[in-house]
Amino acid sequence: MTAIIILDDHPLVRQGIRMIVGTNSKMDVVGESSNTKEALAMMEHMHPDLVLVDLNLGKDNGLEFIQQARRLGHCSKFLILTSSMTGSELKLAQSLGVEGICLKEALPEDLLYAVEAVARGRKFYDPVFMDHMMAPSAEADAFSELTPKELEVLVSLGKGRSNKEIASELFITEFTVKKHVSQILSKLNLSDRTQAALYALSKGLVQFEPVHL
Repeated sequence: MTAIIILDDHPLVRQGIRMIVGTNSKMDVVGESSNTKEALAMMEHMHPDLVLVDLNLGKDNGLEFIQQARRLGHCSKFLILTSSMTGSELKLAQSLGVEGICLKEALPEDLLYAVEAVARGRKFYDPVFMDHMMAPSAEADAFSELTPKELEVLVSLGKGRSNKEIASELFITEFTVKKHVSQILSKLNLSDRTQAALYALSKGLVQFEPVHL
């Protein structure tokens, strides 16, 4: 029996996923959560085989949740459910060893197939994302446009540093840090510091190191 936890901030979505997964007698949904803190607590007690994770969780981010779970030493498999994904998010998902990515718009039988495939130890990436991964991208050109100092700031963002900490580390003013952050977000077409930090991880600028408890 495969023990499953569903992490999604919409109750109706969780109910729909539960109903679909429940059609397989070998799948057992042992818990549902609307936020990452609660989901991590569930994982600590239930040790699920598989976690179905919504990418956009309001204030929380599915990839950050997976990163934290990996860092805490959880061995569960992860299947991301999303309507869209950026190139940097895809690369980060790969670097975190995410076992599956499925479109929220998928047919019930397609979602069930994805869940079953990942539960059996296989990878499942929706063809839409596979096409995106294979398609040429302007991302590399944008990355190459970063100045050496902007690259240093990006690395610091990936480490979760505040503007004050970055200023101290790089011997520049906080005002200059803000300017660099603004330029980084603009050049890489990112919306905020969190996306910049995830981008740094996806590029391997910051090493992901799991904690062994």
